This record gives sequence, C-alpha cells and structure tokens, in this order.
Amino acid sequence: MSTQKAAHAGERTTSLGIIVFPGYQPLDVWGPLDIFYSLSRYKKLSLAIIAKQAGPISSRVPSHSMSPGGPIQQSPSTLAPKIVATHSFDDAPALDIILVPGGGGNRLFESTNDTSIEDFVSSRYPELQYLLSVCTGAATLARAGLLEGRRATSNKASWNWVIQHGKNVTWVPTARWVVDGNIWTSSGVAAGLDMTYAFLKHYYGENDQEVKDTMNAIEYAPHTDPHWDPFSIVHKVPGADASGSLSDVTKPAGY
Repeated sequence: MSTQKAAHAGERTTSLGIIVFPGYQPLDVWGPLDIFYSLSRYKKLSLAIIAKQAGPISSRVPSHSMSPGGPIQQSPSTLAPKIVATHSFDDAPALDIILVPGGGGNRLFESTNDTSIEDFVSSRYPELQYLLSVCTGAATLARAGLLEGRRATSNKASWNWVIQHGKNVTWVPTARWVVDGNIWTSSGVAAGLDMTYAFLKHYYGENDQEVKDTMNAIEYAPHTDPHWDPFSIVHKVPGADASGSLSDVTKPAGY
C-alpha cells in the first residue's frame, strides 16, 4: 500500500468481519482479533462477528455422522470456548476486511453440503478491500472459487485435505503466509498472528509506529519471513523445502 493510501487507511473507520462456525479453531479467531482489538486503541476499527445464526458459537465440533447411518463422530476436545456472533450472514454490515478461520467444523460443513459460509464470502468479496484466511480457512476460500488462478497456503498438518479443494490453485507448501492480490492466506493456527502483523504493516504502512507499539504491548515477537515454515518439514508436506530451518530468531517489532 502506498504511503498516501496507508495514511488514508488510518483516518477512516475500517470495518472488520470475522466468520465463526461451530468447531472454529480458537486461536485462528482470537489471535488476530486480539491484535486488531489492541490496535483499536489507536486506529478507527469496527467489528462484526458473523455466523450462520447470531448468538453463542462453540469451538467444539458438533457430534455428527460422516455418512448416512455411519458411526457418530465426536469432537476430541473436552473444552469448548464460545464466542458470540453479533450478526448472521443475512444481516451482516458492509465490510472492508473479512477473516475466515479454520477448525474441525469446516469439514463438517463440507460433509453436510452446507455452503453458507462460501456463499456469504463469495457474495461479499467484490466489495471487500481484503480477504484473509487462517489455517484451513483457505479450504473455504478454495471451495468458494476465490482462489482460482491464485497462490495460497494453509495448515501443514491438514495439507493433504486442504489441497483437494478448489480449481487451478497453486498451493504453496513452504510458506508462513502467502499474498496474492488482495487475498492473504496463512499456515496453521499461530501463523495467523504473523500474517496479521504483516497485513497491518501493509495496510497502515511499513513504519507505522502504532502497529509496532501494539505488537510490543502484547509482547509478541512476530515471525516476519513469509518463507519460514518449519512445519512443512515437520509434517512432511510434499514439495516442501526440506533445507529450511527448524528454528528462527524473532525480535520485537521495530527493533
């Protein structure tokens, strides 16, 4: 983003929408959200938490059968933190940015042929400034047809499942996050924090002091190399750069 555009971004209110669903991965949502929340002390931001229906949304994947008459699948998680969806897909406000998380629940949506998330995101995409996904949220973007002809990445532990989705998608096996046009996709879970920091530097300007102050206030030292991806090695992703480093030196933002 140019300096002029970055300055304009800091002057206006930016509307952020985060999609949630039963079985969302908590850090996919709360990691980026905490950065945006902390940054809202300095920047004009509005937030809509959006789901199929408004109300409390559990991170536990609902018990379900993957096939008619098949065995019931239950969530392996014993904890189920909830988030409150402030809007449904039907009444969500106008948005500048949408973030789509991953989680076991998006597999359930696919198995039941529920395309409500894909339908909402694809219908809103033409009016968005940016579309972001964390972890297996990239599979949702791919199912919506929004990654066709684009480069993208996703969670490496779920890599083989994710890359089955979409047409003509160049899945990047070694990447902490990938940018293609106005679509940003990150690797698994915690990678969403690193992508969010990189995105905010892009959106508000590389040297925006308030973005740096926000990261230092939450005491998070982000990985700043989008090509650093040890988990592609750990999870033996086909085509991954096996010569990459399994360790990295991070530092506070701006130092």
